[in-house]
Amino acid sequence: MENDYFFPSFHFGDHDPVVAGYARDEAASRTRSSTTKEDPFLEIDESGFMDLFSSVFGQENTHSDLERKDDHDQLIMIEAGKHEDVQPPPAVSEFSRHLIKNSPVSVFPPSASWDLLNNYGKGLRMSRDENLNGLDDESDAGGRRLSVDEILRVGGERFIQFSTKSVDGISMFIHPYASSLAGLSMDDARDVELVNLLLAAAENVATQRFDLATKFITRCLWMASGSGSPVQRVAFYFAEALQEKINRESGRIIDEKTKKPRKQEKLGLALGTNNTFLASHQELPFIQVMQFAGMQTIVEHVKTSRKIHLIDLQIRSGIQWTALMQGLSDCPIQHLKITAVGTGDQRYVEETGNRLLCFAQSLNLPFSFKAVYLTNMKAFNEDLLNIEADETVVVYSNIILRSMISKPDCLENLMRTITRLKPTLMVVTEVEANHNSPSFVDRFIEAFLFYSAFFDCLEDCMERNNQYRTILESTYLGEGILNIVADDGQERFTRSVKLDVWRAFFMRFGMTEIELSESSRYQASLTLKQFAQGNSCTLESNGKGLIAGWKGTPLHSLTAWKFS
Repeated sequence: MENDYFFPSFHFGDHDPVVAGYARDEAASRTRSSTTKEDPFLEIDESGFMDLFSSVFGQENTHSDLERKDDHDQLIMIEAGKHEDVQPPPAVSEFSRHLIKNSPVSVFPPSASWDLLNNYGKGLRMSRDENLNGLDDESDAGGRRLSVDEILRVGGERFIQFSTKSVDGISMFIHPYASSLAGLSMDDARDVELVNLLLAAAENVATQRFDLATKFITRCLWMASGSGSPVQRVAFYFAEALQEKINRESGRIIDEKTKKPRKQEKLGLALGTNNTFLASHQELPFIQVMQFAGMQTIVEHVKTSRKIHLIDLQIRSGIQWTALMQGLSDCPIQHLKITAVGTGDQRYVEETGNRLLCFAQSLNLPFSFKAVYLTNMKAFNEDLLNIEADETVVVYSNIILRSMISKPDCLENLMRTITRLKPTLMVVTEVEANHNSPSFVDRFIEAFLFYSAFFDCLEDCMERNNQYRTILESTYLGEGILNIVADDGQERFTRSVKLDVWRAFFMRFGMTEIELSESSRYQASLTLKQFAQGNSCTLESNGKGLIAGWKGTPLHSLTAWKFS
């Protein structure tokens, strides 16, 4: 382990020109776009690339998302004799089938969605009779409150137990087989019922029972809050997204002129170059974990090079490069060059370049910065980069590839261009979640669990009245939720897929995954120790890569690749 290249003492503080350059915050606004176009990616069956992504759930879900199901057609088989003391309801909805795994009552094989919910809180595998016992006295007496993952599990269990036979849409919540909430505190019981209501609303949206879904959504919005508990906050944005989906699919939004265009560049946590991004970078541990481990990997592969050329795909703040500059400050470098490839606001890219230049000068590091502006990645080619023969080339891709899944021609061109460059190394950070399923049910549940973990992280790491947390939740996370739930076609560009899918995709281009070194993994662990809530950020090896999560829920992945 080469400790000489660690960054244990590096902090992004006021002394950093990159930090000092953030003087203003963009105005926060949540916009809505509305289209009812059919998703073309549900029809693609011959494209090798899109098959990789559309098949994430394809083998598990063959039903139509919007096919109406009569309640009598949704009967399930109950395993006899295993739980004679529990009498389950006679019918479970199609939506419920996507929620069940390892339940005391065995039902149809579950999808990956409920797999994630059941694995969401590790160590919480309690039977139906146990899952509230032992919590009652503590929560009711003002002791330990239910965690977010416990609330999701209990709320999901209650939803599964409820019969789909309902007259007024609310009576379904009075069911003899439901777990009792009598032992919970008022706040916990409210959050559990909120999860229950939200799942019921999503089920009815999936089956196009919009009137009934609207009743549940109205009640959700009455109970939820954009400034309450993490469950109330995340439910608020999902309920709004469901209502938006109803408005579009039912034709309630018909005036194109009244729509407010949503900028793709605003979506995604890492896309900001403002104070909101900086605040999230400073307060949320898993962000710095991925960046510092990635920079450590790059340093190890370029530390003996004289000329280094870093290609940053869709550069944002560039704050990670200040850490790398410090790591290389004692190396015999003749020239460090960063080429920023951007399809966003040129002004921000130029500001980023100026800040990095200022920082490099403070270290007496020979440095140059070049920006390459593109309308989209379909126009990307090696001639734009001015690569010299004696340069060591590294490509850095930070949560950008997922935005091109809905534009396979752009992603294909980008990867083929990089392959022709034959860089020494490519470091890839991506969101570790499945948000690309053609099944609305799967996509909704996966997104709900992912964003619940994110909101739980914000609750632990930032004050509720923090202005940057509010902007982050509404402008970034809220818009991401809306895009996943309500948009379709190319307008749904928040299409994250998991690491195994990326691995299969990268193999097409002759890429070979490199094992992250012990130093990189140690750097990740070292970074966590700088955060008060670092123990809640989980690090897990996945093959040769690394996955950072929050209390067991995967959030981001980090991998390194070379080209044959």
